[in-house]
Amino acid sequence: MQNLKYPLTFTFKIGTLANDFTATDATGRVVAYVRQKMLRLKEDIQIYSNESRSRVLYNIRADRWLDWSAAYAFYDERGTQFGKVARKGWRSIWKAEYEIVDRHDQPQYKVQEENGWVKVIDSLVGEVPGLGLLTGYFFHPSYVVTDRRDREVARLSKLPSFFGRKFRVDKLTEVEDEDDDRIMLGLMMMILLERRRG
Repeated sequence: MQNLKYPLTFTFKIGTLANDFTATDATGRVVAYVRQKMLRLKEDIQIYSNESRSRVLYNIRADRWLDWSAAYAFYDERGTQFGKVARKGWRSIWKAEYEIVDRHDQPQYKVQEENGWVKVIDSLVGEVPGLGLLTGYFFHPSYVVTDRRDREVARLSKLPSFFGRKFRVDKLTEVEDEDDDRIMLGLMMMILLERRRG
């Protein structure tokens, strides 16, 4: 996913059996189609170049079955692993926190939910019949990506939409191309997991 024009928009499809979304850039160009098959014991996500699913750009695979602390490895077209994202265990119950590591398992970036209360209120109100349809317009969790020097490099925010189906990624500073891919794949995996949590 090179030469991306930010901001990017992730739009989840409603009414499909898979958990899938399209990523478009600021010009409206589709830059990726992300597909997570449902009812899998071990996560295996494909990132395609477009919605026709003719070319797989990346795969994200869990290192273990249905586990709270699973790590999700990134693989390129050739099947070479070049990084992973992992949830930060019990700390993520209140405020989601993930770590993105490089191909040598060295921590590079941290992804952290900015305000834990937003998700709590969103989840509670979402359970109320009738109001659940409207929560996507009022509560908007956001997640910030920081580097090892605590410099903010990207932000993912939920946008007003029915069923919480739209998210926006803003790039806040320049990073290397491979780092850009790791950050983007980390955010894609994270939003699949967090959206399922509520």
